[in-house]
Amino acid sequence: MGMKQVLKNLDAFPRAEDHLLQKTQSGALVSVIGLIIMATLFLHEMGYYLTTYTVHEMSVDLKRGETLPIHINMTFPSLPCDVLSVDAIDMSGKHEVDLDTNIWKLRLNSYGQIIGTEYISDLVEKEHTAHNHGDGKGHHEHSEEKAHLQSFDEATENTIKKVKEALKNGEGCRVYGVLDVQRVAGNFHISVHGLNIYVAQMIFDGAKNVNVSHVIHDLSFGPKYPGIHNPLDETSRIVHDASGTFKYYIKIVPTEYRYISKEVLPTNQFSVTEYFSPITSQFDRTWPAVYFLYDLSPITVTIKEERRSFIHFITRLCAVLGGTFAVTGMLDRWMFRLVEAATKPKTKK
Repeated sequence: MGMKQVLKNLDAFPRAEDHLLQKTQSGALVSVIGLIIMATLFLHEMGYYLTTYTVHEMSVDLKRGETLPIHINMTFPSLPCDVLSVDAIDMSGKHEVDLDTNIWKLRLNSYGQIIGTEYISDLVEKEHTAHNHGDGKGHHEHSEEKAHLQSFDEATENTIKKVKEALKNGEGCRVYGVLDVQRVAGNFHISVHGLNIYVAQMIFDGAKNVNVSHVIHDLSFGPKYPGIHNPLDETSRIVHDASGTFKYYIKIVPTEYRYISKEVLPTNQFSVTEYFSPITSQFDRTWPAVYFLYDLSPITVTIKEERRSFIHFITRLCAVLGGTFAVTGMLDRWMFRLVEAATKPKTKK
């Protein structure tokens, strides 16, 4: 046997004789269906290859000396902007005042429409301590000492009159912006603690009448990345004929999102539990507030975008296209034999 014959025997694609190649209507139908299936599978595999997927990794958080951005967007439908203050305090008991802090208050009418705006340039009262802010009592005790030393001036009386008019008209307030705090455990809260105790008493006639109902449109600790879910977004807490203090206990998880382009987006995820402490007495010295108490996890989560390899794509493509071709070929042979058997005349014995 010659070398040429040996090579011919290795041919995996033998040619059929011309008289064995028949074109039929059933074969054409199967061919069209097969082409449609193969085109559909090709497009699916192409989309699967081009779509990125994410890989999660965990490591010890090694960041030091950075700030933590807190994005706030909340509405208080029952409290005017004149009585609301934003206070932030870290674990050491010191208030954080950052030049990059940018908080705005929008006055809202009873229909939720904006009727004015105000920029908060000073967010904190520097004489507060962590203990005093824990329940709101220290602020009022300090205010009581001041109140004994001075009587209401004309400006204060005008403020009281203005706030009472706003309450009567059903004004609300939207607080939004960014707090830049030290990257340690702490809390921030939105309350009426910025008022003198006697001024607050004159306006609300007791802590029980301070309605801290609120809607959290957005609360995040850094920029958003694809697929992130912040559990407090669009949270609504409305109280009727009651008041109290809302506390949100937040566990922050430092996160890095790495895009397929190798760009890195540093941000944070968080989980939350909440607690509501109602005011039961008209003479309760704890004034209502909305607290956000946060702590940071020592673990960093890295989320990386990745794309499947080209070899993987070719392998899957060959498998689905070859499989479709083989199945349609079998279907064509079965249909041909079925049609042939049905149309072949029966021979008489």
